[in-house]
Amino acid sequence: MCTALICRTCNIALICALSTSTALLAEGMPPLPDDAQIASAMSAAPPQVSMNATIVEMKPDGSMRTIRQGNNGFTCMADNPETPGPDPMCMDANAMEWAHAWATHTSPPAGKTGFMYMLAGGTDASNTDPYATRPDANNHWISTGPHVMVVGTEASFYNQYPKGADPNTHMPYVMWAGTPYQHLMAPVQ
Repeated sequence: MCTALICRTCNIALICALSTSTALLAEGMPPLPDDAQIASAMSAAPPQVSMNATIVEMKPDGSMRTIRQGNNGFTCMADNPETPGPDPMCMDANAMEWAHAWATHTSPPAGKTGFMYMLAGGTDASNTDPYATRPDANNHWISTGPHVMVVGTEASFYNQYPKGADPNTHMPYVMWAGTPYQHLMAPVQ
C-alpha cells in the first residue's frame, strides 16, 4: 500500500498518514499550500533544526516533492490532516533510510543509527505490529505525545529499555520490539 521513499507513522504514523495522504491526493484532494506545509513540518523539530531542514511533501504517485531545500541533513514533513492526531516529523538521513526500509518491507541498513523528531506528537499506532493501520484486540494500540525516536541502532542498545506490549508512554520504551523496525520512543513532555 505504501510505496514512497518515506511513509509516515513513526509511531510512527508512517503507514497510516502517508498511505492516507497518497490516496487522498490520488482522489483529487488538494494538498496544503506550501507555506502551510512548511509551518507544519517545522513544528516537528526544534527551530534550530527545522529552520535549515529540507521540507518535503508526498505526491499522488508516492514520490516526494521538495518544497524547500535545506542544508543540515534533516528532512521534515507536514502533519497529515486526515490522520487522527498531529504527526509532522523531521528526521536525519539515516532515519530516512530506516523509514524507507520499513515502508518497503526490507531490512534496515546495518550500523546506521538515525534520529527522528515528532515534537507536535504522533498519530497513535500499534506498539507491536509495524504494519497495523487500525486498532484491534491483539495489536496493543498506544497513544503518544511529543517524542523523539532513535532508530536503526544495534539490537543490544534497546535491551536497556522496556519492551512490553503495553508500555508506559510517559517514559522511554521500545516500539515494535523484536522486529527489524524496533526503535526507541522517548517522550519529551
